[in-house]
Amino acid sequence: MKTTTDLGDLRGKRVLVRSDLNVPLDGTTITDDGRIRASAPTIKGLADAGARVIVCAHLGRPKGAPEAKYSLAPVAKRLGEVLGSDVVFADDTVGDDAKAKAAALEDGQVLLLENLRFNAGETAKTDEERAEFAGELASLADVFVSDGFGVVHRKQASVYDVARLLPHATGDLVSTEVDVLRRLTKDPERPYAVVLGGAKVSDKLGVIGNLLGTADRLLIGGGMVFTFLAAQGHEVGKSLLESDQVDTVKGYLERAEKEGVEIVLPVDVVAADAFSADADHEVVAVDAIPADRMGLDIGPESSALFADKLADCRTVFWNGPMGAFEMEPYAAGTKALAEALVDITARGALTVVGGGDSAAAVRQLGFRDEQFGHISTGGGASLEYLEGKELPGLTVLEEGDA
Repeated sequence: MKTTTDLGDLRGKRVLVRSDLNVPLDGTTITDDGRIRASAPTIKGLADAGARVIVCAHLGRPKGAPEAKYSLAPVAKRLGEVLGSDVVFADDTVGDDAKAKAAALEDGQVLLLENLRFNAGETAKTDEERAEFAGELASLADVFVSDGFGVVHRKQASVYDVARLLPHATGDLVSTEVDVLRRLTKDPERPYAVVLGGAKVSDKLGVIGNLLGTADRLLIGGGMVFTFLAAQGHEVGKSLLESDQVDTVKGYLERAEKEGVEIVLPVDVVAADAFSADADHEVVAVDAIPADRMGLDIGPESSALFADKLADCRTVFWNGPMGAFEMEPYAAGTKALAEALVDITARGALTVVGGGDSAAAVRQLGFRDEQFGHISTGGGASLEYLEGKELPGLTVLEEGDA
């Protein structure tokens, strides 16, 4: 795949950049600007090279038509603050305002288009509909730079089809993400541990299956752990349980034992009588979860066990919090895991926080991005890469220029 340095002199050229600016909002207030900060270096680099930068991105899940609550206007303001220069904002994506403002750009200026998903063609299932919208996007620019790693697993107009219409390259963010993920899949430094959490085990079955042939240890927490505990015959009370996956998980446990992969499960959990920060809660052993309670975090002994299992690791990938970290009584497990990763990062290990809720969790709990080896901007894309799936937004970049 080409990088931006392979594109030659970009001064005066209109460069369409697909960024991932899908940040969480509380009304019009951005609650985590991590993706904006991660996207800024590529945009700034292009602007400093004299390019006329046209940024496109999505926010939320509008249904192919404008919705005020999903406007990228607050993102344009924050992006300008991060870049240290004004960002022009277009009120539409490929309409009259976008065309006029793209045509008026001067060297080094940055324009952000309105939400891509306000247009049905962005996520259309048919090649024809996507191609029509992609053609309108491509007409705004001379060159395309793919820098939204969080969407490269989607076959969408701004990710896949535009790259087939314009000379293209990867931005710094995508290049870095791919390099890091290759280190996790191609001869990783060992011991290599993968920590998986989050709500549903069904979301992670593919990556678990693939990693059983790569990782040395799998540490399981979060809501998904209760399907593992049920597979071992434990009572899990009212905890989150995917009963239809119990047999599949049993198969993975058996396969892990045969292949010498250590699966580490919690030994205690924080069990509450309701999904609430104010609920009555207690620490119980995993074989003593009351029938009327739900597990909402790993317990202190489990936190110590997980830290011990990570202490000698040279490579760690983490995706998914250990509990309902948004509520203070159930944040300790996720915080302890983050602290363990910070410790081994300082001792030279490669630690990768796999985007999404994990990235939000470490920031909310007071950790800095630079305390970890790498914080991914693409949870779903990272997982699909580790599953060994083909990512359309990457494979199209490997093709020759349009």
